Amino acid sequence: MCGIIGCTGVKCASKILYKGLEDLEYRGYDSAGIAVLDGGKIFSVKRRGRVSEIKSGAEKLRGTSGIGHTRWATHGRPSDENAHPHTAGAFSVVHNGIIENYAVLREELVSEGHVFSSQTDSEVVVHLLNKYYSGDLKAAVLSAVERLKGAFALCILCEGYEGFVAVKYRNPIIVGVGGDALYAASDMPALAGLAESVAVLKDGQIAFASEGKITLCDFNGGAAGLSLSPIPAAARSTRLGGFPHYMIKEINEIPAAVKNTVHAFTEEKCYAALTRAAKKRGGFKDIILCGCGTAYHSALAAAYTAEELLGIPVRAETAGEFRYKKSAANSGTLFVAVSQSGETADTVEAARAAKGAGACVAAVTNVPYSALTGVADIVVPVRAGTEVCVAATKSYCGQIAALALTVTALKGRQAYIKMLAELKDIGAKCSAAISDCMVEAAARACASSSGVYFIGRGIDYPVALEGSLKLKEVSYVPGEGYPAGELKHGTIALIDGGTLTVAVITDKTLAEKTASAIEQIYSRGGRAAVVYASGCAPENLIERAEFAIEVPASSDSISPIVSVIPLQLIAYRTAVILGRDPDKPRNLAKSVTVE
Repeated sequence: MCGIIGCTGVKCASKILYKGLEDLEYRGYDSAGIAVLDGGKIFSVKRRGRVSEIKSGAEKLRGTSGIGHTRWATHGRPSDENAHPHTAGAFSVVHNGIIENYAVLREELVSEGHVFSSQTDSEVVVHLLNKYYSGDLKAAVLSAVERLKGAFALCILCEGYEGFVAVKYRNPIIVGVGGDALYAASDMPALAGLAESVAVLKDGQIAFASEGKITLCDFNGGAAGLSLSPIPAAARSTRLGGFPHYMIKEINEIPAAVKNTVHAFTEEKCYAALTRAAKKRGGFKDIILCGCGTAYHSALAAAYTAEELLGIPVRAETAGEFRYKKSAANSGTLFVAVSQSGETADTVEAARAAKGAGACVAAVTNVPYSALTGVADIVVPVRAGTEVCVAATKSYCGQIAALALTVTALKGRQAYIKMLAELKDIGAKCSAAISDCMVEAAARACASSSGVYFIGRGIDYPVALEGSLKLKEVSYVPGEGYPAGELKHGTIALIDGGTLTVAVITDKTLAEKTASAIEQIYSRGGRAAVVYASGCAPENLIERAEFAIEVPASSDSISPIVSVIPLQLIAYRTAVILGRDPDKPRNLAKSVTVE
């Protein structure tokens, strides 16, 4: 959430910053702003709304150094006043994160005569900098960050300093070098085409970028080394490529995402790392899989099959709840943290809590340079490529593949080799599901429904949850996902002719149970659609369903990779039919780096 960017040593900073904010807009789009240094003075433009709202103002700015911000609102409603950058005195600041002690700091600063113009927590930073500034920029930055509690990534402009300062603490920021120009950004895509080499700042580091050089120090002022690496190729492939939206583009990239994830698992020797860790601890006694939103759903799907396969307790937890409960995690626990970005605050903190309790932590993430990988003992890569659409699609399928390989690796060589063989065929099955799914009629039914309820049993239940989440995220059509047997315990009161129920059936042994739930829906005047794997649904159920969508059959562990595709496509088409922007749903951001 929130995207920040900085640059210096460029011909026109505002042009670079504006383009970077467009690339970062998936992190938040409540407001946007840019500040530049021109003739030693700070000039800025900021507006409520999408990045495009500042285009005309940005075109009037001149200067070779600047900072920019696209906001996902936390403290203070979306407005021009609450938009970043915050500028006061000699400084301008953009911020991603939460300043937890902002109220105390604000009260102190107001008592000293500082005048605030916003309701944000972030504005205290610019006033602290002015409070401590007496001509020594480094001293002012060190004094200001010492007072801050919470999580923050900052980019700072100071009048008279031709450059910018970047600060990292528990929120991501990357610095880069391209020719004589220097850059900083929340994420790699904003640096693609600009920086030739990059470095991910570590917690407690401050980067001073000026005169073609980046120097680092820690929060105590001690010098720190800078190790630059070539910018990852995956960060460069973020254009639409002829697709109308990133969501449909990324659904079409699912086969490649799964293939690349499998390759990375073998290339990075994850099997050996997992088996070594298990052997070192005398075998894992239990497994906890943890994530938020879509990542939690992939964790839940893995838990369904892992417990039966491994014969040990396996459970899925939402990260926001796990981090505050008294868990039984210990040295015999494998804690698997799942996060697309690797920066999800609740998941990172849950991983830290599990590690503190003695558990072995494995990170399943799409971003190899993230905060989560810094916590983990083992990194299990998802190689879905950059995901620009706020709603996760291809990363979910990559997570399912990575988790299936993780579980079978713990079972042993034979199970692992079998899973590798199954995953070789999954790409073709995904491609068939994408090209053959006729979802338009079902999407139109969703668009006209007062509520859509997704049901499934066994491994299909997590898929039902994910299908419901996707529809709500991008189309704003209300509904829920349920185990099929739970529908009659309350939710059936909502069923009538204005609702639609989508049933997922990929497990033949449970198909009749789900069919029974659908009969109950029909008896209450409800409507039903069925997404089913070949050969898994009763013929009479398919014939009676208002919409029936068939996908290729797969084993339980990886069937969610294929069965989720029609649900993603239905959500996408429903959003388009209703005139929503599927890439940037209201109130949402891609990477939730605050609680």
